[in-house]
Amino acid sequence: MAAKPGTLRRKAASSLKMRRAVQLLFYKRHWEPGVKGWELRRRIGSDYPRVLDLLNDYLDRLGLTVKTVFEEEATPPTNPTLDQLDKAKFYVALKETQTAGEQKLVGWRIDDLAGLAVSLGYIMSQGGKASRKDVEDLLKEKLPGWRVDLNLNRYLRTGYITEDENGMFFLGWRSRAEVDQRKFVDLLLESSGDKKLTNTEDSEASP
Repeated sequence: MAAKPGTLRRKAASSLKMRRAVQLLFYKRHWEPGVKGWELRRRIGSDYPRVLDLLNDYLDRLGLTVKTVFEEEATPPTNPTLDQLDKAKFYVALKETQTAGEQKLVGWRIDDLAGLAVSLGYIMSQGGKASRKDVEDLLKEKLPGWRVDLNLNRYLRTGYITEDENGMFFLGWRSRAEVDQRKFVDLLLESSGDKKLTNTEDSEASP
């Protein structure tokens, strides 16, 4: 049975809107990927949340997902309004967490990741903010001095860390979107506990 003309028109319109959404989501502005909700509404229409849901179903088969970051909300709303969505940022990310090897393949060195983990962990431990100098001093204990500024600037450009006019670092929008903070802290504590245990065993084994 042939589809009704109205149904075909709706499908064609949805397909066109999905293509526009893909173009906006995958277009990289400087170092930051993603697009604001108000931009999607302007280019696609007020039904852009429905279009993103349709796109998400397709991306799911590719191992991708559309992430939503509410930059102006302390806690992500459970049922966001259209106004809140307009102010949010949307971008495409991998559904599964990348391994260190996979990250390296897309341009992240192992020491880049280690530096990022140390920086985020320290900022979280200080209640969500820390001075740039303190983070720099901490990284200099872990990385060659010449890489510290290079890495910090990269974390800032890519949205993992933000800096205010007073030189204070905060968690960036990508950290809030991509990092499960509770799990991240648990992993840091577990790693620290394993290290202490290893040091204790080594000390006891020494004559």
